[in-house]
Amino acid sequence: MKTPAKTALHSFRQNLAVILTCVFSWASCAPHAADLRIGLSADVTTMDPHFLATQPNLTVGYHVFDALVHVDEKTRLTPGLATSWRAVDATTWEFKLRPNVKFHDGSDLTAEDVMFSLERPLNIKGSPGGFASYVRAIVSKEIVDKQTIRLKTATPYGTLPEDLNSIMIVSKKIAAQAAPEDFDSGRATIGTGPYKFVRYARGERVEYVRNDNYWGGRPAWEKVTLRILPTDPVRTAALLSGELDVIEHVPSADREKLNKNKQLHLEQTVSWRTIFLHLDQYRNQSPLITDNAGKPLAKNPFMDVRVRRAMSKAINRPAIVERVMEKLAVPAANIVSPGVFGHNPQLKPEAFDPDGAKKLLSEAGYPNGFTVTLSGPNNRYINDEQVLQAVAQMLTRVGIQTKVEALPISAYLGKVRKEETSLSLLGWGSFAGDLALRALLATPTPEKGWGAWNWSRYSNAKVDQLLTQALASVDVKQRETYVREAAAVALNDVAVIPLHHQIVSWAMRNDITYTPRTDEFTFAHLFKPK
Repeated sequence: MKTPAKTALHSFRQNLAVILTCVFSWASCAPHAADLRIGLSADVTTMDPHFLATQPNLTVGYHVFDALVHVDEKTRLTPGLATSWRAVDATTWEFKLRPNVKFHDGSDLTAEDVMFSLERPLNIKGSPGGFASYVRAIVSKEIVDKQTIRLKTATPYGTLPEDLNSIMIVSKKIAAQAAPEDFDSGRATIGTGPYKFVRYARGERVEYVRNDNYWGGRPAWEKVTLRILPTDPVRTAALLSGELDVIEHVPSADREKLNKNKQLHLEQTVSWRTIFLHLDQYRNQSPLITDNAGKPLAKNPFMDVRVRRAMSKAINRPAIVERVMEKLAVPAANIVSPGVFGHNPQLKPEAFDPDGAKKLLSEAGYPNGFTVTLSGPNNRYINDEQVLQAVAQMLTRVGIQTKVEALPISAYLGKVRKEETSLSLLGWGSFAGDLALRALLATPTPEKGWGAWNWSRYSNAKVDQLLTQALASVDVKQRETYVREAAAVALNDVAVIPLHHQIVSWAMRNDITYTPRTDEFTFAHLFKPK
């Protein structure tokens, strides 16, 4: 027979066991803990992981697929499907594959799947900006054994591990004959990642269920829904109403309101993303540039560096940061943000100098200016349409009459692809300056995969030479010296006009934590219940 003291002790032990069970199995004890609902800030155009290299597409892709190399919240390389890698010699990289990894259909990850995935981006047709540049340097591949592959490059190439972070590994058996629509439907969306694909409703949502056998450990959330909500007030309202648990890219206008809400908290950091302007520099006549009477100009003014520099001087970057971005940005002079490899601290943001801008325009032969349309997205970057309007007003004040054409990102990219823009806004994030410069400012060279996003068609032999030296270097310090010099040459030439580096932020329920990522990615499996 139990005494009262023994009964009380037994009851305490039972209660303690229940509490500890809940602590270690939070997702099964807390209300709604098994589901995570996240509001994304930009549209997703495809589930095909090799079709279009935009951040929203990569975000959804990395939930289902893995790359050989991952990066942490500070953009440092970490093991992915490769546990290690090394340069065997100047032109050979060896990768050790993670053993016992399975695709969501139960099949084993093989070296053949990896080899196929490194080839597939080269065969994608119709992409306005694909992944070919990340694998173009590979000239031959060798399967040494089941867990070892070797990749050869024609010349020394030190950045291959960084490149391969962008290449997601798919199943050869499933994806060999798959088109983008097969990934959108889910037929081909079979990866090795933390979540299994359930449904993609274009313009609305992406749904996943947990991969209980994920090699990286079972995620906390059984079900994840990524809601596509590019309209800022709608995204904020959904969080405040409890319809969402997390939102990314907190609207600057709502930051104070969300900060004051005791049920929520914010996380933020300086992003790797730079917002800048591309200027058409490859056509004598550009489609959206005219004189002030609407007639075509005899020559494209953007081909004159004095005009490009005048435009840069006309832009008041601190005012954009303070008033438009509401301090969710820092003025930019580089293509990559502070802290990112290759950022050149010697470059300083162009000082606001409207009088100097007018003088340069006059010297270039445009004392009365001209008319141009500034094109950009209205649902991709923080306050993107407001930034477009602010820049247009600043350019107009120095004599460049500027109209704004703001479009949804999918329509905008289509217009750029058809070469129907003259002055275009783009945001770019990269964890290395040479990789960013290669995509954005290297002379477009399809066979090398260079200049895939060089909408300006800017070309400078010195920049190309320095990039070649940087990409070939396995000496990190020497590589960064080359990168910084290349950036200085291009940006002193006003190849593009940097505006600002974004500060990226997330808002979430108080019982959820997330380490803010420099690369801006929102990954469900990295949100943790408290």
